[in-house]
Amino acid sequence: MTLVWSPRPYAAALAAAATLALAACTGGSGASPTGTSTSSGSSSSGSGSSSSGSSASGSGSGESGSGGSGSTSSGPASTTAATAACVRSLADRMSPERRAGQLVMVGLTPTDSLGDAEARVARGEVGGIIYLGGWSGASAVKAAATGLQAAARAGGIRLLVAADQEGGQVQQLSGTGFTPIPPATEQGSMTPAALETEATGWARALAAVGVNVNLAPVADTVPASIGTANGPIGHWHREFGSTPQVVGPHAAAFVKGMHAGGIAATVKHFPGLGRITGNTDTTSAGITDSTATVDDPFLQSFADGIAAGADLVMVSSARYPNIDPDNQAVFSHAVVTDLLRGRLGFSGVVVTDDVGAAVAVSAVPVPDRAIRFVAAGGDIVLTARTGDVTPMVTALADRAAGDPQFAATVDAALLRVLTLKTARGLTTCSPDHGARPDHLLPPGTRSADHVPAPTTSAKRPGPHSPHRPDPRHGRSAGERPVEETAS
Repeated sequence: MTLVWSPRPYAAALAAAATLALAACTGGSGASPTGTSTSSGSSSSGSGSSSSGSSASGSGSGESGSGGSGSTSSGPASTTAATAACVRSLADRMSPERRAGQLVMVGLTPTDSLGDAEARVARGEVGGIIYLGGWSGASAVKAAATGLQAAARAGGIRLLVAADQEGGQVQQLSGTGFTPIPPATEQGSMTPAALETEATGWARALAAVGVNVNLAPVADTVPASIGTANGPIGHWHREFGSTPQVVGPHAAAFVKGMHAGGIAATVKHFPGLGRITGNTDTTSAGITDSTATVDDPFLQSFADGIAAGADLVMVSSARYPNIDPDNQAVFSHAVVTDLLRGRLGFSGVVVTDDVGAAVAVSAVPVPDRAIRFVAAGGDIVLTARTGDVTPMVTALADRAAGDPQFAATVDAALLRVLTLKTARGLTTCSPDHGARPDHLLPPGTRSADHVPAPTTSAKRPGPHSPHRPDPRHGRSAGERPVEETAS
């Protein structure tokens, strides 16, 4: 099977920017034009691998682009080089702990202390948060985002603020200010053009409250023969359809709609959860897909989402023995680097599914979850549990301090994250701040007058694990609280 993928022009320019930044720190070596590593990496055993690729982020519709051939020194090529130099400078000025912190995203529930979260952000312990636990009302969500971004501002790099707004059972944000979103099975019955229009409206609602990343759409294909017996996706009607020919165009439309509304999009759960029966949040049984290969037709829906400009790809915690017989996908160099970055050419940010409370990874010590994922070529470790942050950050920083190869891997991941943030207007390095919505700029700054400074630094029942509903909003008896899991 031939997977069809091509980067959007703006994404390609950002990939070039991160490649230049990576090359600057490696003496000219680094990522190839396709986003795959020019050096060989080790396995994901935790010893550290040379990370592949450099970051590309699909920009929102209407955002100014850069790139293309035949650029003069005063055109897009020089802009890309300047952006890369700025991103490199940001990275170089960060302490080891803050560098590691940029690679961690943590859950935030309505009952968590916002003051504690802001202090954690101000210390540089995390680079992103995800709303979990069922938030109600736009005002509460916006207030949290405003406070957190103010805390991040001191470090010159703002947060990725994420939500799980797929639709149906998976909507972490509900109530006033948020329109109920139909389940993906209903979205799949729309034309892609209609879905893109609808998704644009859903994205604008997120942007209005300070969210800048949606951990959606689901690009998993659930075969009709499995249907609702598929624990993580089919059971909750999270799939667009039962064939990649249906899923792919709708995943792409959802991505485009998110961009048109000013939100970064995430395709998940690579390389696909559609054939398993167990839910990785709640079990380590029934999570092996013995059919998937590197030529799996079900990969096409992910390729379609990437071609539409997906900013992030979320990797599953399931097992795919025909691709990697030894490691779960989230810890697999063969999945993250060789397949996703290599064969599919994705050079953007790779994020985990929840590796905090998820039972599927419970046998792996918390620090090792972070180390093994980054060693495999990943970028952002997502945990629903605040208690995981310190051991994960410490482990990443300590391993980088004692292992030059792993340090280079962390550096490559950091550059991809900073390049994504720059693409979304979250650092002072963005070359097109003037085209960005004001809510993406530093607090108190208007898009019309901001100048980059490269040298300075009706309430809807909702799920709480995207894989299942929460008790306070209709969760089945005996299931774990939402705040324990993400995506």
